[in-house]
Amino acid sequence: MTKKYKLPFSGRAHTYTKEECEMVIDVMQNADTLTQGIYLKKFEDDFKSFIGDGHYFAVSSAASALELIAQICAFNNDDEIIVPVHTYTASVLPFIKHGAKIIWADIDPSTRVINAEIFEKLITKKTKAILVVHLYGFCADMDKIVTIARKKGIQVIEDVAQALGTDLKGKRAGVFGDFSAFSFHSHKNLSTLGEGGILRVKDKNFADMIPMLRHNGHCDFGYLREQYWLPAMSNIDIPEIEGRKLLPNNFSIGEVQCALGSKLLERIDEINLEKRNRAIFLIDELSSFDFILFHREASSRHNYHLLALEFLMPYRDIFFEEMIEYGIQCAVQYYPLNRYDLYKKLGYGYADCPNSEKFFDNMASLPFQHMMSDEEFIYLINSLKKVLKKIDARKT
Repeated sequence: MTKKYKLPFSGRAHTYTKEECEMVIDVMQNADTLTQGIYLKKFEDDFKSFIGDGHYFAVSSAASALELIAQICAFNNDDEIIVPVHTYTASVLPFIKHGAKIIWADIDPSTRVINAEIFEKLITKKTKAILVVHLYGFCADMDKIVTIARKKGIQVIEDVAQALGTDLKGKRAGVFGDFSAFSFHSHKNLSTLGEGGILRVKDKNFADMIPMLRHNGHCDFGYLREQYWLPAMSNIDIPEIEGRKLLPNNFSIGEVQCALGSKLLERIDEINLEKRNRAIFLIDELSSFDFILFHREASSRHNYHLLALEFLMPYRDIFFEEMIEYGIQCAVQYYPLNRYDLYKKLGYGYADCPNSEKFFDNMASLPFQHMMSDEEFIYLINSLKKVLKKIDARKT
């Protein structure tokens, strides 16, 4: 098949080293079991060592982690959850499915994520939780958000799908809240062969429920496999939170993915640093163009999972057309969720979120995979300069 784009937007985020590939083959051939085994436990322990305090559970995806979080939160009687309207739909759907009433939140235009001031203005007597999405790879204003939430008795959920390895004042994203969800999808800075996730739970009482909720009601395999498996939930009462019974799922992840995840953790800080250095270099190279705006953050608070620019004048359509001429595919992200037909049908079609609307209508996301070669990266910058100069000439 002929490659349509010289630099496509989608695709794999990074390559795997020879050592990582050899390790995957070894686990494939020699692991005693390909699920629920020693590599699962090792990955969870390694992840805790990397992120910090809490209880960690490897699952099939970040969406699975969010499903479990929504299930444990036990939303009842119009309990509200504050969520950013500017995020991917997988962040929000689990909470609607489990009974929460959605309150759309705007973004801070300077950071493109929710901040403490926006959160505080939306709190009501029915607010049970807030979902903070560290979108584009930037760690949100977690210390201030958590301080407000603790005073109000509000649960804090972190969607860290795009921000693995980032930190705020020395604390990793994902360690601040009551719950956190991490993603290892094919596009992420760390990918366990296309899919995978981690759920972090702060409270041990909740953590004790996760193994059976994750794997068909079975308890942790703390006994010999030669014994018969215990029937689902035979050794405990069905867990219940605020009158709602918690029934099991199957969100298990394979041993090969867990083994690879542990190995990749050894170089995720390096991957993030290399992407951030590239992002800052590109942003500075284009700083003379006054009609575009980047979010420039040179610290480890940003991992630049994605690299997006905002047009301050209505030139986005021209930009896309010109970039295609150079074989470069850009994208528009993330559709304000109140504009989705699905959310309109569910009664969530209105949102007072002007910053999110404005940013979405004027943004462009660049291809920015870690696996991009130096030659491709320079080609991207040079092509951007040529296109932006053409646009600048039209402006004048």
